[in-house]
Amino acid sequence: MSNQDPSLKPDRTTERQTDRWIEPGKLNLQVIYILYLTSFAIGITGLVGIVLAHLNSGKSEAWLETHYTWAIRTFWLGVLGTLVSILLMFVLIGMLTMLLVAIWIIVRTVIGLQKLSRNEPIDNPQSWLF
Repeated sequence: MSNQDPSLKPDRTTERQTDRWIEPGKLNLQVIYILYLTSFAIGITGLVGIVLAHLNSGKSEAWLETHYTWAIRTFWLGVLGTLVSILLMFVLIGMLTMLLVAIWIIVRTVIGLQKLSRNEPIDNPQSWLF
């Protein structure tokens, strides 16, 4: 038998609180969008953002799911645009298309953040444009 004071034992009835920004929801989407924007300065953050988006997709309300779809498509279409731009550098227009891809990513991310802050779904999350 143990002579320990019962008040020193951990309380097993309370669940451990996790960081809310990791769980599916509005805060998680804000983090994903911000990670996408900061990836222009720190490249690895975009990868963290897409991992979070894929992990949490399909686990929240329908209007939030439109944002997850939008965020995932923004990343992968941005990667595709970047690869095409790299190929186009051989014909000297790659820098222009790279700039256009960067603007496209920024605009889509800002649109996502604005609609998220107003609690609005993305109108057409499958869109290639805006």
